[in-house]
Amino acid sequence: MVSGELIGMVAVIMGCLMLLIPIAGLTARFALKPIVEAVVRLRQTQGAAEHLALIEQRMALMEQQQANTESDVGRLLEVQEFQEKLLTNQEEGS
Repeated sequence: MVSGELIGMVAVIMGCLMLLIPIAGLTARFALKPIVEAVVRLRQTQGAAEHLALIEQRMALMEQQQANTESDVGRLLEVQEFQEKLLTNQEEGS
């Protein structure tokens, strides 16, 4: 009789698990989906922030290079004007 009761209990438990396992899976899917989406959005935001910081760094470097180029051009113009003055003074002196 004990084995008959055991078989009955196992059958009832297995029958309940056949229904509860899919229900638990669906519940977990719907409960975890917003959490997973939030984590994905957070990682995308962090990636975008890192990308933005890299772009800002590159822009600062380009601005510095532009300032250096403008400074070099200004000095070249001064040298050219000085050389033209020297040439005109030599021609007048001859």
